[in-house]
Amino acid sequence: MIELLSNAEMAEADRQAIAGGVAGIDLMERAGRAVADAVSARHPAGSRIVAVAGPGNNGGDGFVAARLLAERGYRMEVLLVGDAARLKGDAALAAKQWAGPVAPALPGALEAPVRPDGAIDGVIDALFGAGLDRPVEGLPRAMIDSMNAQAAPIVAVDLPSGINGTSGAVMGTAVKAAQTITFFRKKPGHLLLPGRLHCGAVSIADIGIPESVLAEIAPKTFENTPALWRAHFPMPREAGHKYDRGHAVVVSGPSWSTGAARLAARGALRAGAGLVTIASPREALAVNAAASLAVMVRPVDGAGELTKFLADRRFNALAIGPGVGVADATCDLVVAALSGERAVVLDADAITSFSSHPQRLAEALLRRRGQATVLTPHEGEFHRYFGALDKQTQAGSKLERALRAARLTGAIVLLKGADTVVAAADGRASIAANAPPYLATAGAGDVLTGMAAGLLAQGMPAFEAASAAVWLHGEAAVAAGPGLISEDLPDMLRGVYRALLG
Repeated sequence: MIELLSNAEMAEADRQAIAGGVAGIDLMERAGRAVADAVSARHPAGSRIVAVAGPGNNGGDGFVAARLLAERGYRMEVLLVGDAARLKGDAALAAKQWAGPVAPALPGALEAPVRPDGAIDGVIDALFGAGLDRPVEGLPRAMIDSMNAQAAPIVAVDLPSGINGTSGAVMGTAVKAAQTITFFRKKPGHLLLPGRLHCGAVSIADIGIPESVLAEIAPKTFENTPALWRAHFPMPREAGHKYDRGHAVVVSGPSWSTGAARLAARGALRAGAGLVTIASPREALAVNAAASLAVMVRPVDGAGELTKFLADRRFNALAIGPGVGVADATCDLVVAALSGERAVVLDADAITSFSSHPQRLAEALLRRRGQATVLTPHEGEFHRYFGALDKQTQAGSKLERALRAARLTGAIVLLKGADTVVAAADGRASIAANAPPYLATAGAGDVLTGMAAGLLAQGMPAFEAASAAVWLHGEAAVAAGPGLISEDLPDMLRGVYRALLG
């Protein structure tokens, strides 16, 4: 698993490493060396590099990088925000070991008209690290603007200055880096928007913090990669058959909006469900049947018929919401779907329909606590339903909002977007970073809903199934490339599975 550490968790990792006998200056020396190596890989010796250093340990990393680069033949200088006499601890020691020039940082100090001594080839942003938790103002803000205004690429130390490491928020203004060198583990701010857009390429450097500190810290937020869920991924068995791989049901809307359910059904089938059936209103039966081959279609009208239909325990996963319509009748269908023991995925209209009476859904979800239930809203749907349920779900970072929603409902909450967050009531969360921009197309979310249902039908635990569906969805979009439409996604899964399963 690839853990992500909040500001507090990273500070605790540093503390434990030092308490275990790793000197703080050694951590700083290795961090600075990693930054120097990154700069050396980008620029030849003799290049003019400016390090903008802040008053804390991030600035100390910048002083170390400056010293090492000077030893390698780079023309180095340091611009310091603050008073050198007020540097403390390891940062003060690193500053004393730097024998080159230290100039006070001033607005516009990096801009070409005031640098007759030669253009800058590169900038090291060592102003603030991931721990920034207040808006940037005054001289630091002016220096960030100055860094962004010049043409040379910026290498950021730990996180671009101005980005909150835990939330990914821009704290007033933020550096736009070409590359970011972080230490030990990434922070949520490297993946959450808008922070991710400021990082450029992110590299993780080993600076000597032992892996053993993770056992004590016990982080619960992870980057969404196969390492998180591969151990739970359903592998077909040689002696298996389709009934071993589950039977997913997708509830369809009326005849004029059946496409969403059909996309979800195809997503469930491609994700590996052994059988998939569309539960269709009778007036839409012909449309759904004519457009489906491997997917079966059965007539089901209303909550009463759905309850009877689902009495067959072989239907072990159900998806409802895509194209089903925003209506009280949809609420009745959802409550019927939630009444059994099967895994359930709620999306789109199945969530929005409860906006005027949010407690009804919350109570139905809480009655299922412990059973596999996944909600897959985009931001608008999340706001409409969870904003009505609890205003506090509208405050904080995307990660915080999704976790609060999960705790309120007992369900897995999959909050979609370019930085999709999957959150569980027990505090676990994953953040995805592999969704390409062309995934923003009509029907893509319906396919994702079906994929999650397909994995659940095969017995995958809900948090892992939701996280895997998100990652696979992103990889399918990458495989399809520009020009993607939602119908392409299920077929792209064949290649993604081939690569994943070797």
